[in-house]
Amino acid sequence: MKIVVCVKAVPSSTEVRFDPVSHTIIRDGKQAVINPFDAAALECALRIRETAGAHVTTLSMGIPDTVRILRDTVARGADEAVLLSDRAFAGSDTLATSYALACAVRKTGVPDLLICGKMAVDGDTAQIGPELAAALGIPAVTNVKEILSVGEDRIGVIRESDDGEQEVSVCLPALITVVKSIVDPRMPSIAGIRAAEAAAVSVWTAEEIGADPERTGLAGSATQVVRTFSPERKKECVYIEGSAVEQADRLRALVEELS
Repeated sequence: MKIVVCVKAVPSSTEVRFDPVSHTIIRDGKQAVINPFDAAALECALRIRETAGAHVTTLSMGIPDTVRILRDTVARGADEAVLLSDRAFAGSDTLATSYALACAVRKTGVPDLLICGKMAVDGDTAQIGPELAAALGIPAVTNVKEILSVGEDRIGVIRESDDGEQEVSVCLPALITVVKSIVDPRMPSIAGIRAAEAAAVSVWTAEEIGADPERTGLAGSATQVVRTFSPERKKECVYIEGSAVEQADRLRALVEELS
């Protein structure tokens, strides 16, 4: 079985910085960590490999420093890692990102299973997984909280939904997105870290994956960020005096004004 896990580098702190011109997130590889949802996705792939046998590849798109994050995935147990890095990818929204990832996946052949984290903690869109599946023409199951079985041609899972939980069985090849709580990711071992230092991380450009320049980066993005700002937070304290009835009337009036 061949499994591809999509991973993303996200800011290590809660503070997200934006470029004042493009309004896109500033990516600083030195301050980045693996997205927690994607770490869970990798752990799922590694556990499938331990029980059913599989070759696990991690795939990411980002600046050259993202290689460090991919080496971390190798240290945790991934068999190989691939980075898409090119100025042509700069400013990509989720549509352009999923297109580039799909081109990379097709380059080596669509795997039996793709696993993505439900979302990235810096963007919170939860769009990459479903968009990637649509681009590849394969079924997708989102919000997976438990993997029940993995066979040669089917995978059974339990997914979270607005109505509770659903048990789903889907034909392979397929893509699933997992919630962060599905498993506890393992930490890299000393042997894994040493192996990752010597591991070769493949770096592919837009041209190497056959991507159309008009469908990558800002040119291929269906959405544009026109403004970014920090919301203003104001606090006011109002003292309500009088009898209990007067205070209740005043409180009701204040609530009506704010609603």
